[in-house]
Amino acid sequence: MRRSFFPVIVVVFALIAIWYVAVVPMNIKMALTDAERSGMVVTPSGAKERRDRSAILLVAQNPFAIKATFSLERPRLPAPHQVTIELWNSTVNKKITSKRSLIFHGWITLSATLLGFAIGTGLGILLAVGIVYSRAMDMSVMPWAIASQTIPILAIAPMIIVVLNSVGVQGLLPKAIISAYLSFFPVVVGMVKGLRSPDHMQLDQLKTYNANSSQGFWKLRLPSSMPYLFASLKIGIAASLVGAIVGELPTGAVRGLGARLLSGSYYGQTIQIWSALLGAAFLAASLVAIIGLAQRITLKRMGMS
Repeated sequence: MRRSFFPVIVVVFALIAIWYVAVVPMNIKMALTDAERSGMVVTPSGAKERRDRSAILLVAQNPFAIKATFSLERPRLPAPHQVTIELWNSTVNKKITSKRSLIFHGWITLSATLLGFAIGTGLGILLAVGIVYSRAMDMSVMPWAIASQTIPILAIAPMIIVVLNSVGVQGLLPKAIISAYLSFFPVVVGMVKGLRSPDHMQLDQLKTYNANSSQGFWKLRLPSSMPYLFASLKIGIAASLVGAIVGELPTGAVRGLGARLLSGSYYGQTIQIWSALLGAAFLAASLVAIIGLAQRITLKRMGMS
């Protein structure tokens, strides 16, 4: 346990320290401007016109400016404690049903993520089975699946939403389709690799037992593909979350983590933006951890752990 968590804690504290150090140069000009307006900074003659060159001198003469960089209302880069306070206020101090609750917006995005992940996973597994057992699908479908991932999701997401809206499909399903678009490809690649992982000796052994294709699939190919499938599912669930957030951006959505990012961008609320980003990161880490737990349980039951 100590070997597992200690390196993670060290890296986290190092990142937080770097974050705090970066806050000062990112916010110093805004802090100096606010301090000058309030009369708390002594500005040398002509320094206002030479702010870029005299910023270091001003900071040295006015230590208050450094402290002010960590408490700006709309900083370029919010400090970690500002983001933590915003996360606390938007989760613990808000009702779950409130539209200002990050949990409420996270649930909206999570719903689209899970639906899209289910669609993408099912489609990916079906395509993988077809590619492995049909040479025609291997030669035709696989190149198209690879080519589909070269299209930027920011370009195709508005097209999907507009087309579906034109036929009356709105709400959760368009975002789920975008999530499925991003999540199916890792599943296809991982599942194809897994289904083809048994070597010729194992396949020949099944033939000596007079096993048919269906028995070979359920008894050999599918169990052998489980480690590859779970590895691809971890990538797919994270990609699905990204797809759900991206799907909320072109529509000007008022609900979801993408909506929080949009509203924060419109009104210059960088602290809100960062809190939504960290909320999305925590959600993605939780989903990947759940799949990892399912992987350990499944592989242990199959005797592969």
